[in-house]
Amino acid sequence: MTAKWTVADIPSQAGRRVLITGANSGIGYYAALELARKGARVLLGCRDRAKGESALARIRAEVPNAAAEAVLLDLASLASVREFAAAEVGRGAPLDLLINNAGVMAPKKRLETADGFELQFGTNVLGHFALTALLWPALLRAAEAGAERPRVVTLASIAHKRGRLNFDDLQATKRYSPMGVYQQSKLADLMFAFELDRRVRAAGLPTANIMSVAAHPGVANTNLFKAGEFHPVEMKMRKGVGLLIGALLNSVPGGALPTLYAATATEAVSGGYYGPQGFQEMRGDDVGPAKIAAQGLDQEAARRLWGECERLTRVGLL
Repeated sequence: MTAKWTVADIPSQAGRRVLITGANSGIGYYAALELARKGARVLLGCRDRAKGESALARIRAEVPNAAAEAVLLDLASLASVREFAAAEVGRGAPLDLLINNAGVMAPKKRLETADGFELQFGTNVLGHFALTALLWPALLRAAEAGAERPRVVTLASIAHKRGRLNFDDLQATKRYSPMGVYQQSKLADLMFAFELDRRVRAAGLPTANIMSVAAHPGVANTNLFKAGEFHPVEMKMRKGVGLLIGALLNSVPGGALPTLYAATATEAVSGGYYGPQGFQEMRGDDVGPAKIAAQGLDQEAARRLWGECERLTRVGLL
């Protein structure tokens, strides 16, 4: 890329159906806003209906003719994932773009999903794995249509570089480290994106028409960093650090740029991983290939992780 890629470079999204998880705030919201602005029909996946409707109202205030709707989807509940996916597949419409964006970051205490999984691994990894698998028929419809290739975009993080997959304790029942578990979940997300790419390529057409792309936002001042149950003093500290992030590192719209690139750019490739090109990949308005830690390229571990995801969610994929 010789010139900086911006939202102005997003090609027309007219006719494309898009689902973004965690779309009521942060990266997900700004991705939804720009895709709606470009003509996509956007489904805002939110676990809180009121917040979803509020986000939808804000989008329509900026894009009055936006084709968008808020849908109830809680990645921390496999029942919710199944209910949403069944309804979506039942529509009989193709799904052209799935952005696996929703996430939980480093709650102070170990929490669990509705299914008894550790909250970060259960939401960030297992919820999105099950959602992707259960929406596969809708993605295949788009692949069979023969128009633009459908894409699955999965949000990773520069935190993956310090992540390790602890297969002996994926649920952190023996030892819980808030940031360590988050790093593991983001490594798992990146490995899922790469393994999905390998599997769709091996499956042949029309499955091979589906692209799997990963992205990360750098360090952006989103609700992912600020939300949670914290002591008032710690909450103030996090808000203060958030202001520093906003001043020195990525804005939320800037953090959404790699996601939008992965989702729409003609230059993006299946199996690619994209992020900001500024200092230490933490900020910058220039998007390009992101650095991958060695453990993110471990194909044997990725296959094992895939098997664990299938076993724990009881959902098969490819």
